Amino acid sequence: MQIHCLQHANFEGPGFIKIWAESKGHQLMTTHLYKGGKLPNPEHIDLLVIMGGPMGVYDEVDFPWLKKEKEYVAQAIQSGKKIIGICLGAQLLAHVLGADVRRSEYSEIGWFPVLQRENHSLLVGIPPQFYAFHWHSDMFDIPSEAVPVFKSAGCPNQGFIYKNQVAGFQFHFETTPESITAMLDNENIDSYEEQFIQSSSDIYKHSHYCLQLNSYLEKILDRLIG
Repeated sequence: MQIHCLQHANFEGPGFIKIWAESKGHQLMTTHLYKGGKLPNPEHIDLLVIMGGPMGVYDEVDFPWLKKEKEYVAQAIQSGKKIIGICLGAQLLAHVLGADVRRSEYSEIGWFPVLQRENHSLLVGIPPQFYAFHWHSDMFDIPSEAVPVFKSAGCPNQGFIYKNQVAGFQFHFETTPESITAMLDNENIDSYEEQFIQSSSDIYKHSHYCLQLNSYLEKILDRLIG
């Protein structure tokens, strides 16, 4: 299987998705958009992975490659490709599918519970509540025809699934201890004092949740491409 990853920043890579792909014998290629990487022919892709990043979906002036990326994502959806988006990736998917993306009432950084909103076949075996890793200030509305699947105390829309083809998650299902370190090294969050922002020490202390979170993502990925 050919998997292609769209990466928006050097510190937000595919994390566990790379581990999963290698364990299944899939080929994973990456376009580093922040380096001017070229988008591949979508006909050669079986699964498109869209990662997070510090920019917003409307920041085309500062990040002009966003316009081409949106067009590419729309083409991939229309051609029936399986797609998973994480954080900014989920926001881009929601935006392309016609939903609004805006500043959230609360920023979320750290380990906070998410709850399932509706049952879905891709989520069988995933508990109704679990700890997930968050790092966002924006949020998406749920696109038309999509099923809202997760929420948190700080953000009512944490995930959606569209036609069993597209899955978008605001939180970081893919996070590993290494990816947490990369994100924390990029931004000093310990001066922030907000309700849903943890200290870096608290984040590191709860990094054992990564294995559990990754196991849930593995179930979703296996079913998405199945």
